Amino acid sequence: MQTVASFESLKCWQASRALVSMVYNVSDSGKLARDFATKDQLRRAALSVMNNIAEGHGRGTVREFSRFLDIAHGSCTEVKSITYALEDLGYIPIESIEQIRAKADQVKGLVRGLIKYLHNKSEHQ
Repeated sequence: MQTVASFESLKCWQASRALVSMVYNVSDSGKLARDFATKDQLRRAALSVMNNIAEGHGRGTVREFSRFLDIAHGSCTEVKSITYALEDLGYIPIESIEQIRAKADQVKGLVRGLIKYLHNKSEHQ
């Protein structure tokens, strides 16, 4: 099944890695740094994106890879949803929130594109 030699070379994984870095950096400041439950949930959701892409890649079948990519896509949506709570609570600057949302949207688009690619490839085999 391997369409790509390593998960590290996937654009969606690279972008999700940047999302994790962004989330970790911002969550150590402001009111969010003191709200351990919300901080942990945000971090776990971001890590879930990156790790599900990697785990799916290692599964060996298009079907399994697609399933894990669907989970990663959902975790991107979770990250974005949490940012609305952060905004409403005034936990971090709006500029940081907008950057996280933009990166989450970018990752979602890349993941969705990879899912479509995998489905098209498997249909033509």
